[in-house]
Amino acid sequence: MATLAQPRQHQRHQQRHTQRSLTLPALRHLGPNWYATVMGTAIIANAGATLPYRLPGQLVACRIVWALSALVLAVVLAARAGHWLHHRDQARAHLMDPAVAPFYGCLSMALLAVGGGTLIVGKDIVGEPAAVAADAVLFTAGTVIGLVMAVVVPYLMVVRHKVEPSQATPVWLLPLVAPMVSAALGPLLIPHLPAGQPRETLLLACYAMFGVSLLATLLMLPLVFGRLIVGGPLPLALTPTLFLVLGPLGQSTTAVNQLADQAPQAIGAPYAGALGAFAVIYGVPVMGFALLWLALATAMLVRAARDGMGFAMTWWALTFPLGTCVTGAAGLARHTGLTAFSWLAAVLFAALVTAWLAAAGHTLRGLAAGTLLPRRA
Repeated sequence: MATLAQPRQHQRHQQRHTQRSLTLPALRHLGPNWYATVMGTAIIANAGATLPYRLPGQLVACRIVWALSALVLAVVLAARAGHWLHHRDQARAHLMDPAVAPFYGCLSMALLAVGGGTLIVGKDIVGEPAAVAADAVLFTAGTVIGLVMAVVVPYLMVVRHKVEPSQATPVWLLPLVAPMVSAALGPLLIPHLPAGQPRETLLLACYAMFGVSLLATLLMLPLVFGRLIVGGPLPLALTPTLFLVLGPLGQSTTAVNQLADQAPQAIGAPYAGALGAFAVIYGVPVMGFALLWLALATAMLVRAARDGMGFAMTWWALTFPLGTCVTGAAGLARHTGLTAFSWLAAVLFAALVTAWLAAAGHTLRGLAAGTLLPRRA
């Protein structure tokens, strides 16, 4: 009987190994850039819910998109766990690759975006207590990961990566923007904290993360712009990443406006009034520069499309940064009362939805065809 059992056990083991070999090789090609699908989806719900205008069915659509973003987050987290479990060599190689390592900042932003959406629109589905708890967990995890990656990735670039000035791309901004996303979404939790020091601590912590991200971005942006001026246009597939520059611009504008909204509940009157003024004084010029960069990036994108640019996962770079400009413009509309900012938010949101439909449609098509995640190693 023992001799009969051994072949059966061997056969079952071989069958499991064969099944794993048929399914897991696809995970080998799943890098941290796939978190961009979560970010780009979640920002649709978050931005749509903050628009100054309301259309029939708008909030229902935002709730559906938020639920979709939460589902995509769960799927990508599970797939990335499988990637680290079964293809650890490739995961480590990604960290050592200066072109891929910055995308590790996307994990933080994916968690933060879905967490913020849970409190903005998801509370109507799961209830406010559950939404607050979920956002608190996702915000904490996303913030810690974002701050760690804001140190680890630049450290690796300095110490381990061998980079040349000609390799500078807007992708380098990704780990530096993550703390700014925390600064923009942290204010949502302030009203749910006890009055006094807990609220003030979170408010000032968000301003500290605003400073961390802003100053780090100001150090990196000259390298990116200098590379464009001296080295010429980016490769076709990387052209959409030019929109990543909008991320710190739109997100910082969103952050100062969100923080100004909550300042009266968290800090004394003199400071609260000053922070409200700062939201406008900072936000308007930065939004102006964001529109300038948007025009430049759009012109470069049209040029690349004419030159035969095909679909790549970099198309997702068109979504989240645009969404931050929507929320930034909506915040300025609240604090200035100008209809121009309301219209700007609406126009940018229409562009965001168009970009998301294009990126999501091509991604689904690529997954179905097996071109994005090859089924063979």
